[in-house]
Amino acid sequence: MFGLIGHLTSLEHAQAVAYRLGYPEYGNQGLEFWCSAPPQIVDDNIRVTSATGQTIKGAYVESCFLPEMLSQRRIKTAIRKILNAMARTQKYAREDNEIQITALGGFSSIIFENFNLKENKQVRGVELDFSRFTTGNTHTAYIICQQVEETAAKVGIDLSRATIAVCGATGDIGSAVCRWLDKKTDVQDLLLIARNQERLQNLQDELGRGKILGLEEALPLADIVVWVASMPKGVDIGEIPLKKPCLLIDGGYPKNLDTKIQQPDVYVLKGGIVEHSLNIDWTIMEIVEMDVPDRQLFACFAEAMILEFEQWHTNFSWGRNQITVEKMEKIGNASRKHGFNPYQLSLGN
Repeated sequence: MFGLIGHLTSLEHAQAVAYRLGYPEYGNQGLEFWCSAPPQIVDDNIRVTSATGQTIKGAYVESCFLPEMLSQRRIKTAIRKILNAMARTQKYAREDNEIQITALGGFSSIIFENFNLKENKQVRGVELDFSRFTTGNTHTAYIICQQVEETAAKVGIDLSRATIAVCGATGDIGSAVCRWLDKKTDVQDLLLIARNQERLQNLQDELGRGKILGLEEALPLADIVVWVASMPKGVDIGEIPLKKPCLLIDGGYPKNLDTKIQQPDVYVLKGGIVEHSLNIDWTIMEIVEMDVPDRQLFACFAEAMILEFEQWHTNFSWGRNQITVEKMEKIGNASRKHGFNPYQLSLGN
């Protein structure tokens, strides 16, 4: 059995969803209430059928974490939310079925890594077994790279002549994307964008290529932009002139770059999203407003499903900057085998 740990995009979103899911006592409450709300198992009867015919079961755990909790004053609350959700997932059992592998969705994995939560093994009487958790970042990075390769030609971009800017290049997903683009494609130039200059220099040294540039300098030079970073404060990306055509892969959460960038011949694609070949029996993707909620989902969640299908009960994605091209190929082959395909741009819209 697999698990999914997720969260909503804002207090307003959380209030609306609470009413929708039948929790009115949550729906009219402010942030202080949500800071004390325990994790909730929203759906423990998820069923996913592979393209091979195999069926697995899973559960979704709402952590009740909100991005507003990332402020300095509430960061301890954010940490507690993620740890409590992990403990709740690990001790779950139904009809003698335990959750063997769980994906940390959205900010969950970022908080875990950035605040070194591996030192917090004892949570509410539960000793966390980190081998039961995966960030899902390897599959997310693989899907984003597939979206780059498969979509570029559709919008008139030749990768062999293209410049790709990776915003958030030193992060777990961003660095993996850079490695793939360097080794598996013939992309002409890579532009590396991140806040930490030391990590940028280390990544450039590892790749043996790539130009380190600031955001406003790099974006006008890029044919393709892979966005896997938080938006810098005070920056209006919609005011930065982009090439025509330009493909922008929005790999952040929430995925809202399409509302910030509305320029002619600039194509914004939701990055790190997969579409399953068969309907999934669940309701949670309606909450995050997927276009086709019965089939579309975050690639990090799909990684937990793939690991359950393959019985790879291990933390396949774990630790900062540990993703290799070989691991991306391995999870990618399993992904295709079980019917997960990269979400594609609809040029008819």
